Amino acid sequence: MSKKRFNKIVEDIKKVKIQGARNVAKAALYACSLYPGGCLIHPEAKRKLESARPTEPMLTNTLHNYDKLGYKKTLEHFDEAQKKINSAVFKIIKNKMIIYTHCHSSNVVKALIYAKKRGKKFEVFNTETRPLFQGRKTAKELGKEGIKVTMFADSAMEEAISKADLIFIGSDAILNSGVINKVGSELIGEIANLRRKPMYVIADSWKFSPKHVKIEERDFHEIWARVPKNIKVENPAFEFVHKKHIRGIVSEYGLLSFDKFIKKVRN
Repeated sequence: MSKKRFNKIVEDIKKVKIQGARNVAKAALYACSLYPGGCLIHPEAKRKLESARPTEPMLTNTLHNYDKLGYKKTLEHFDEAQKKINSAVFKIIKNKMIIYTHCHSSNVVKALIYAKKRGKKFEVFNTETRPLFQGRKTAKELGKEGIKVTMFADSAMEEAISKADLIFIGSDAILNSGVINKVGSELIGEIANLRRKPMYVIADSWKFSPKHVKIEERDFHEIWARVPKNIKVENPAFEFVHKKHIRGIVSEYGLLSFDKFIKKVRN
């Protein structure tokens, strides 16, 4: 077992060098597989991985399913779920639409690329997502596939949303009454409602958590490296988005209303 490799993955997850709940979960799965017998007989490794990103239920669910299903079947879930998500998103997108998104979601990006490759003509507006600029990662990945992307400063999200036809956001955690996603997402939901723009959460069902998920507060130096005296900086990385803002959840179960999705995933 490569302890050095395991610790590097934990550190990369913690420092957001590995981005997106799906990518984090897959990296954690691989890290766990470095231990002979996996995390089932090495609970200290499981605890270390889970503590690296406490706002990621998909990481915890993936390690739990690894104990039950084994490495290969657990890994296969990600691609199988994404294929079903792609098909559902494809049906939502109409030609000449402008789609707004925020931050970086592997589920959203892959679904948009799938739609593009199968002939849908649309463009994307997105926000840069400070302080780590995950929106740039989204823009680069979509632009590389020939999708027209227009980026806005976070503070200009109202203008971007007002010009869009619909909103796709990812989710780091799906709870019983809403989702947790990158900070700014609740404001996006409120603007979407005000402007009567449908907002969909594109997410694998393994992101569901029946328990409370703590909002991650990240190092304030990400915002301001050298803070002057008498200035306090807070850096909440995520926030809760109430279900009233969400038109539907798109998962491997297809497009469902929020309440129907919760009923399905709990069963």
